Amino acid sequence: MWQDNAMGETAFTWEPAKYAEFGDFRNRPFFDLTARIQPTDPRRVVDLGCGPGNLTATLARRWPGASVLGLDSSPAMVAQAATLTAVLGTDDAVPSVGSPAHRTPGLAFEQGDIAGWVPEGATDVVVSNAALQWVQGHRELMAGWLAALRPGAWLGVQVPRNFGAPSHVLMRELAASRKWRKQLDGVLRHEDAVGKPEQYHELLLRGGARADVWETTYNQLLQGENPVLEWVRGTGLRPVLAALGADGAAFEQEYSAQLRRAYPSTDLGTVFPFRRIFMVGEKS
Repeated sequence: MWQDNAMGETAFTWEPAKYAEFGDFRNRPFFDLTARIQPTDPRRVVDLGCGPGNLTATLARRWPGASVLGLDSSPAMVAQAATLTAVLGTDDAVPSVGSPAHRTPGLAFEQGDIAGWVPEGATDVVVSNAALQWVQGHRELMAGWLAALRPGAWLGVQVPRNFGAPSHVLMRELAASRKWRKQLDGVLRHEDAVGKPEQYHELLLRGGARADVWETTYNQLLQGENPVLEWVRGTGLRPVLAALGADGAAFEQEYSAQLRRAYPSTDLGTVFPFRRIFMVGEKS
């Protein structure tokens, strides 16, 4: 994983369009997570780490009577999110990043730090999809959110658990090599990026919630030339490239060759297994 700034989240520039390149694969865990969240007429819904906002907009369509807020620390992501809203009445459409859309009442986006966020008393649903792995100490934050949420409120979180996959192991090993370790010392971390499923299960139960925790490995079939490199360019490789500056291209060239060997391409595409942890709790 990666180094956090003083505010608890990672300091580097996000590119909304790059992140959205594999939208179908990145979107599916969000819907698998939120399908298990079943509130009755929620009044306030918050999406922590909303990214470009297209998935947050689907929450506004699902709960048209709610005030839906997307929060993200990236100015670029929030600027992009501000242009996107759900098209009410369309059951399965996800607004595309960069496409125009009509303003949806009750949907708003703000720039802010997840580590400093506290739920308001009227908050009924808190969602965080593939964001808390960037926040150091996020389990303590989750415990605090549960304590602050009213009975009947829901907390749903999804985090990746693929830090032992070749894509991450090779990145860490290369960063620790003699050539790169001076420039990348402390940039990557992984030991405490996410907890184990049983730890999240206990966290929800001790927070007074009915808990539902599970894992899924998605065997993603990617297309294109070295598509795993393109995937990590949108996420895990960003802090490395930000730290290296002009030397990033040389690091990426070495890393790219290793990824080709670890994830060989076939005439059908490149299989990229991706493991994720899901946790949903309803406050009793």
